[in-house]
Amino acid sequence: MNLYLDDDPSDRRLIALLQRAGHTVVTPQQAGHPGLPDARHLIYCCQNDLTLLSRNHDDFLDLHLVVEAAGGSHRGILIIRLDNDPTRDMTPKGIVTALGRLEASGIPVARQFLIVNQWR
Repeated sequence: MNLYLDDDPSDRRLIALLQRAGHTVVTPQQAGHPGLPDARHLIYCCQNDLTLLSRNHDDFLDLHLVVEAAGGSHRGILIIRLDNDPTRDMTPKGIVTALGRLEASGIPVARQFLIVNQWR
């Protein structure tokens, strides 16, 4: 997948593991967009054919619904839910594994709002 990690999940270990798994990864820092509002991150993804990966469920769900209502599209929004429980929160390795399972399922990601945790 061609992924854009918003400011929230952009840690070096996750980036390295995603790249090793064959994903193209773009971060806000690389794009010159650190700290921008979520809408700007999603616009960048739309303009650059990138699937967005974030931990920011509520804001990106709202943006997904706005894009959908306006008849627009995006390459997909993938959300990592935090349980605030270190024994249940997804590790970087778990995130990469879940994304691999999602890809292997053949389920289309474009125009979808999907929870990565469901693919552990």
